[in-house]
Amino acid sequence: MSGAGGGRGGGSPAPQRAAPWSLVATTTTAALCLVTATSLWTAGAAPMTREEKQRLGNQVLEMFDHAYGNYMEHAYPADELMPLTCRGRIRGEEPSRGDVDDALGKFSLTLIDSLDTLVVLNKTKEFEDAVKKVLRDVNLDNDVVVSVFETNIRVLGGLLGGHSLAIMLKEKGEYMQWYNDELLQMAKQLGYKLLPAFNTTSGLPYPRINLKFGMRKPEARTGTETDTCTACAGTLILEFAALSRFTGATIFEEYARKALDFLWEKRQRSSNLVGVTINIHTGDWVRKDSGVGAGIDSYYEYLLKAYVLLGDDSFLERFNTHYDAIMRYISQPPLLLDVHIHKPMLNARTWMDALLAFFPGLQVLKGDIRPAIETHEMLYQVIKKHNFLPEAFTTDFRVHWAQHPLRPEFAESTYFLYKATGDPYYLEVGKTLIENLNKYARVPCGFAAMKDVRTGSHEDRMDSFFLAEMFKYLYLLFADKEDIIFDIEDYIFTTEAHLLPLWLSTTNQSISKKSTNSEYIELDDSNFDWTCPNTQILFPNDPLYAQSIREPLKNVVDKSCPRGVIRVREESFRSGSKPPLRARDFMATNPEHLEILKKMGVSLIHLKDGRVQLVQHAIQAASSIDAEDGLRFMQEMIELSSQQQKEQQLPPRAVQIVSHPFFGRVVLTAGPAQFGLDLSKHKETRGFVASSKPYNGCSELTNPEAVMGKIALLQRGQCMFAEKARNIQNAGAIGGIVIDDNEGSSSDTAPLFQMAGDGKDTDDIKIPMLFLFSKEGSIILDAIREYEEVEVLLSDKAKDRDPEMENEPQSADQTTSGPPEVDGESPEDSSLNSHSESSSPATTDNASPSQQDSEPIKSKGYVRFDDECTYFDEDEEEQPETEEDSKQDSKPLHPIVADWKEDMKAIRELKKEMMKKKGEL
Repeated sequence: MSGAGGGRGGGSPAPQRAAPWSLVATTTTAALCLVTATSLWTAGAAPMTREEKQRLGNQVLEMFDHAYGNYMEHAYPADELMPLTCRGRIRGEEPSRGDVDDALGKFSLTLIDSLDTLVVLNKTKEFEDAVKKVLRDVNLDNDVVVSVFETNIRVLGGLLGGHSLAIMLKEKGEYMQWYNDELLQMAKQLGYKLLPAFNTTSGLPYPRINLKFGMRKPEARTGTETDTCTACAGTLILEFAALSRFTGATIFEEYARKALDFLWEKRQRSSNLVGVTINIHTGDWVRKDSGVGAGIDSYYEYLLKAYVLLGDDSFLERFNTHYDAIMRYISQPPLLLDVHIHKPMLNARTWMDALLAFFPGLQVLKGDIRPAIETHEMLYQVIKKHNFLPEAFTTDFRVHWAQHPLRPEFAESTYFLYKATGDPYYLEVGKTLIENLNKYARVPCGFAAMKDVRTGSHEDRMDSFFLAEMFKYLYLLFADKEDIIFDIEDYIFTTEAHLLPLWLSTTNQSISKKSTNSEYIELDDSNFDWTCPNTQILFPNDPLYAQSIREPLKNVVDKSCPRGVIRVREESFRSGSKPPLRARDFMATNPEHLEILKKMGVSLIHLKDGRVQLVQHAIQAASSIDAEDGLRFMQEMIELSSQQQKEQQLPPRAVQIVSHPFFGRVVLTAGPAQFGLDLSKHKETRGFVASSKPYNGCSELTNPEAVMGKIALLQRGQCMFAEKARNIQNAGAIGGIVIDDNEGSSSDTAPLFQMAGDGKDTDDIKIPMLFLFSKEGSIILDAIREYEEVEVLLSDKAKDRDPEMENEPQSADQTTSGPPEVDGESPEDSSLNSHSESSSPATTDNASPSQQDSEPIKSKGYVRFDDECTYFDEDEEEQPETEEDSKQDSKPLHPIVADWKEDMKAIRELKKEMMKKKGEL
């Protein structure tokens, strides 16, 4: 819900603060003077006709009427509409949704959140009626525990936005002539109800408060929390300061400033980043990962906008400090990846959440246009694939969390990028958003959130922010200045897109002073002009500027790499430079190669499953020549991968534990090798397992007697797979199993892994080699620890169990015998195709898992490498990792054995019963 300031849309300052407002423009590369820039860039593409823009604007109005009208008809005075069942969502009467319900306070949330949207959409009569309903029906004294953050941005912000436009309409003399600051008085009442949440030693507010009973009292049912998110505590200053400026009651702005000051003081000093969650009493960071998405997003936004609205230089200084850290550590264009605040060079996760879609809009306000265009284009490519932006998606653009609650952040950034560039491309993006909403989310009683963007299933939910923000930004995108009854440039948008007038900067300034309890790096004002600069400072004199930035990212999601014209670097060869690195020669463990990649603008992202993702950004290359080398390198790598996969489309293999007490019931999905004995063409390999020493198998084994005639276990890493195979083969092993060294990796959540050769002739390797992810490998390792002698079967598919192996004599220490024969037959449930939860189903002949596609991979600039071999995902048919998938753990060994022993006990009892009956006969 993080919003972007209205000021950056055009930048017209309030007359009283012309100089400081222009300072924002120049300090942040002049993003606030973009109205002039708009006329420059329409030459870059065919402009949308006035008629088409009007048609789309009218379509937005009709969509809003559909959503708002159904809320008023079927849900009001409830907080939100349930569009699938055509009724209102009343807290306590519907099943709890956890923290999501903390936004609901039985105060007609959607109506209040929509007030200023009605005015922006020129529905002034409906606005006047809505204000009267709020004054007549809304009660703010309910015995309900609500989120301080959500209540502030949605309800307090909605009341203040409604008040701001109510007094504007009253001044115009046609509407709201009866209005006498009633919405402001409600806002003040609500502000006082929120203040007890700030009763902490740090000044950070509790995350929740009871509207009727406040904090700590037994009746309040809250006040015991210790943690809050950074955005929750840092997204108060605009609404609270506006309330103070409107009413003259300084306490609100003071409390919000104190919270911001504390967060600033607690930033990690070496990285200048903040964490996601903080202890409100001690100030210790609870979650030490940092990004620009959920949990932090609007904290950064409000620092910059607080400067714009309040004119306090300290807010701008703080924002600039944080922004420098964001671009240094978190920004990996076009990606924005969370990092650890203490180790900012280390990524904290390999997926991004949808809330970061606001950030390109904030970068427009900052004036950093290029990365804004890049990130926005990447997000748009994800949307074109799934129709909506998934709640979270991975760095290789698979769905991580499939929900989409109709979030408006992408529409917001689209609007501000259009204002900044005037590029009609962004109008087409907005048109796509409208079409997708009508095609996939529209239902008879409103618009329903997407439960799963992959299947198009709906959720009975239409959040208030959908009306507060989405329709506002979409309408403004297609509206001309004369289509709006007031000057939008005189207002700044809050994170919920509520409008606050810029003239508040000169009203009731008694506490508007620079904080003295923090140290800052003073800005050198000599570098700044005090008027709007020439727009060429923002953009090169090229009408295709934005397009030129977007073009390399056009196919970033579907992974098709555009081919550029590669110039021959004759001059570099003449100067004695080394020839460029070729994909066929690349070694991911070679430091020199990694340094060459860096010069070519190719960066590495370590994925959770142990792979390394290569991403090329031409802008980060040392020179244009190096950038071209980087593009050619990526193209070669993609072609090399496609060629390898055409030659080696191998299905998964199976590792079965056939010794006591498993007898083949446990089947583990294994990745094949592109070298060694082909198990699909030769008989399976059966043998006992033994760990190699050294465990990584990267040198001559020191325990050849232990692996002689056995299947060697090795750990992934340190050297090429083929080298491991040669070392254990030389020691006399009859096969090898490489176990992933990335803890927690599993075949349940990762695509099939194929071990590649080392680029040399591997015909000398005669033994079979298979790969197990960590969780599958741990089952074998646990079995060794418990039973010492563990025998496995390496094969191309799971084999039916041989009854003889269950009747083999057991050693003295094996007190539990295998299943006895029952009239010469094995029990039906003893098939080898039975498997534990940790095992994937056995494959049939010529079958391949769902992750594997018959087509070779198509990739654009995103190439993965293992530390030992080239690795590429199969082009998946919608097999994204979901939140539920990530929580699935392999079934541990002991329950598997326990289940087996229970089965054996039942079988023995059955045999005894049958023998008894036979004796009676």
